[in-house]
Amino acid sequence: MKDLKHLYYFENLLQEANNDLVRQAVEEGKTAIGSVCSQIPEPLLNLPGCFSVRLRAPRTGSIDMGTYYMTSLLCECARALLERALEGGYNFLDCILAPDACSQMNRCVENIEKLELCKKETFFVEYADVPMKSDETALRHYVRQMKEHLLLPLHNSFGVDISDEALRKAVEEHNEICCLLNEIGSYRKEENPRITGYEFAVFCLASYACPKYLLVDKLKETVKELKARKPDKKNRFRARVVLIGSEVDDLDLIKLIEESGAMVVADRFCFGSFPGRELIPMNSSEDALLQICRFYMTSGQCPRFMNTEKIKERKEYVDRLAKEYKADGLIYQQMKFCDYWGYERANATHIMRETYGYPVLSVDRPYVVGGSGQLRTRTQAFVESIEMKKLQNTIEKGGAANE
Repeated sequence: MKDLKHLYYFENLLQEANNDLVRQAVEEGKTAIGSVCSQIPEPLLNLPGCFSVRLRAPRTGSIDMGTYYMTSLLCECARALLERALEGGYNFLDCILAPDACSQMNRCVENIEKLELCKKETFFVEYADVPMKSDETALRHYVRQMKEHLLLPLHNSFGVDISDEALRKAVEEHNEICCLLNEIGSYRKEENPRITGYEFAVFCLASYACPKYLLVDKLKETVKELKARKPDKKNRFRARVVLIGSEVDDLDLIKLIEESGAMVVADRFCFGSFPGRELIPMNSSEDALLQICRFYMTSGQCPRFMNTEKIKERKEYVDRLAKEYKADGLIYQQMKFCDYWGYERANATHIMRETYGYPVLSVDRPYVVGGSGQLRTRTQAFVESIEMKKLQNTIEKGGAANE
């Protein structure tokens, strides 16, 4: 396939946390808000005069200093972020707004705060408690937490407009990005897709790591370009998979999977498009903050939600994605030492295989995958097992027809 015009540009943006577009927004006088979790609704971080940056540590090498402060038994992502902060990589931030969701990530943010690793005089950190259940009581608590620990601190510290009108405008801009990414990602449904999982992941990840308003024009051009793009005559992928699990901001993981013969047709992970890039429905009769919080609570697929309904819903959600995107199998992955995805991966691997009938590859991995030979070998073997299952099904159908 012909290379996409803006792919290289977006790839370069992802090489640094403080990338060209982040610097441009800061120079324009925008307030830079650090985010570490999808439990904080993105539109609330992109109110007038603000932009959000989901913290990453691209091109991570040693994480010795991060490990010194956090021990080797905690998630490598949290340690890598602390390492990058120790290097001065987040000095552009005006604040970090974090949920009290993952204790390991909270230790990272607390170290950033206590060690004074972000140098702006007005820099502050705020924590908000977020639901572990999805019901009306949890929703009321969620709304109150977002008011007290997000909207009011932004208004009091930076004079940010937190009116209902401002929230609705932020949702409108958020939905515009989501619409563009949904259209780009929809081509993954094709039998011979005109876009790869890696290419889509580049565009999607940039929407978390860069000011959204500076991405719109190039995403629109990409949408137009894809309408005329012709796929290769021969599909180079031997299987289609849904990738599910914890944070994936190292795109080498998706590249490795696709080089092993399996196209990532849907992305149910942190930094992915499901459910992170689904449109937020709004009506004119209810309070905007209430609607935003309700959407994030009801659509959230994080294993931090521990009520029985949500646990069952997560499996049904993956099943729907697999059917919609015609997946042959599932890959469940987790960052090493991730508590939430540790139990979810073990539980879901069994249920999705035994109850739903999907071939499932289950892996734990480091923050930076690189050229992991072991993971490549396991993925290649998984693709071969899917091919063998397809062949077996074909033979069985042929035998039944002959009878």
